[in-house]
Order: sequence, then structure tokens, then C-alpha cells
Amino acid sequence: MSYSAEISRANPSMFLFLIDRSGSMSDPFGGGGGKKDQKVADAINNLIFNLTIKCAKSEGVRDYYHVGVLGYGEKVESALGGELAGKDLVPISAIADAPARIEERTRKTDDGAGGLVEQKVRFPIWFSPISKGGTPMCEALNKARSIVGQWLAEHPDCFPPIVINITDGESTDGNPLKPAEQVRELKSSDGSVLLFNVHLSSARSSTFEFPGSESELPDQYAKQLFNMSSLLPEHIRSAAEQEGYGVSEQSRGFVFNADIVSVIRFLDIGTRPSNLR
Repeated sequence: MSYSAEISRANPSMFLFLIDRSGSMSDPFGGGGGKKDQKVADAINNLIFNLTIKCAKSEGVRDYYHVGVLGYGEKVESALGGELAGKDLVPISAIADAPARIEERTRKTDDGAGGLVEQKVRFPIWFSPISKGGTPMCEALNKARSIVGQWLAEHPDCFPPIVINITDGESTDGNPLKPAEQVRELKSSDGSVLLFNVHLSSARSSTFEFPGSESELPDQYAKQLFNMSSLLPEHIRSAAEQEGYGVSEQSRGFVFNADIVSVIRFLDIGTRPSNLR
């Protein structure tokens, strides 16, 4: 199947993020760099903001995408805040219009003389970190299947939905292989749903990005997440190659033992549109 359907207002696509909110997400990334829950929240909020920019035209933000964020920890529920709380999928224009809040952040920028200067920026927040409870990944995947299935019933010819699962631990409510397979089995006329997985590190060890085989993965859990993940379509493989990744036709949308830099790069590559109009 081709993964070549035009993404337009008449034929939009969707992204659904599944975010682990278990208690261990309050731990730091391996080697430091802040807590996993806050860094993931920043990455997701930044990605959503960039999506609104990609969809912005002179007359406003066009609804090329609908976006959802499900958190799973103590509960499995929509993780969007503010006016969007409780909504599973939201048009990108509505997301642009209704961040839960705006924070003032500082970032370092080039001062034009070879140095760096701190600059204050406005940072929109749609998703806030929570770390409590277990890791009900099966329930989250089943909820994702329901949301995506309903979307496909209404948009049968869309560019296939992309589901990205970000977790730091093993599922606490059963083996997620079957519910993951049921998500991947959903399809539009343009191809099967894409399910990508990101594992977050708590300790320094080898990182595996877009592997083509499970043979070198270090443990059963890594192999499980690998087998849950979709093969990379050609346009995403090309984007990964342009970023310097070594990929093949067997590469899957999976990163193991990722730090926050790997997460950000993965999200950027995995959500690049192939045919936006």
C-alpha cells in the first residue's frame, strides 16, 4: 500500500499520542537532563505547536489534521487540558485556538557576535505532566483502536493515521502485542495504521533507533516493543536517512532506551507529512 494519499481539508489525517503517565515517569532521564514526564510534555507541546504552524495559511489554520493525546497511568483518558479537556480528537485549528495556558520560557539564541543571549518566548501548553499509578498499556491501545476505528469509518480514504506510544516501563495490564496488532490491522484505502513506539531511558546504555531486527536488542521488553511497531513507510525512511540514520526496508518505527534528544528527533521524523496540500 502506497501511503501517498493527499492530506487536505477535504481529506485530513490524524495523529494520536499515547503517553505513559505511570509513577516512574517522574524519574530523571538516564544521565540527567530533567524528569521524563516534564521533558516529554515539553516535546509533545512543541510538536503540537509546530503542527499548527505547518497548517497555518493566510486565512488561518487549515484542518489538515486532527490530534489526540491519551495519557495512561492511574487512568486512561484524554490528556489535553483547558477547553479541550476530555476530547479524544480535536481539529488542529481548534487546538491552535485553545491552549490550556501560555507560559513564558527562556531560550538561548545567537547574538550575532559568536555568543548566546537569553530570550523570553511564549510557550503554549496543551498537555501537562502527571506521574501516578501503573502502566495500563493494553487499555490505552484498546482505546486508541476505538478512536482510530471511528475516524477511519468517517475518513476511509485518508492518509493512514499515525499512533505514537511513549513509555518507560512494561505494561501492567497484560501483554500488549495483541492490542498493538489490532491497531496496526486498521487501514484506510491508502494503507494500514502506523504504530510507532518510543522507550525512555532511566539509565545509560545502548540506544537503538529505527532497528531492522530484534536480534541485537538487549531484553524481552525491547523485543516486545519492536514487534509492536510498524515498518517505516518509504517517505519516513527517506526522512530518517536525511537525518543521518542508517535505515533499511526492515526498519521499524521504534526507538529503544531513548533520551529526550532522540525523542524529539523521532517525533519530528515520524510526523512529517508526505503529501500535504
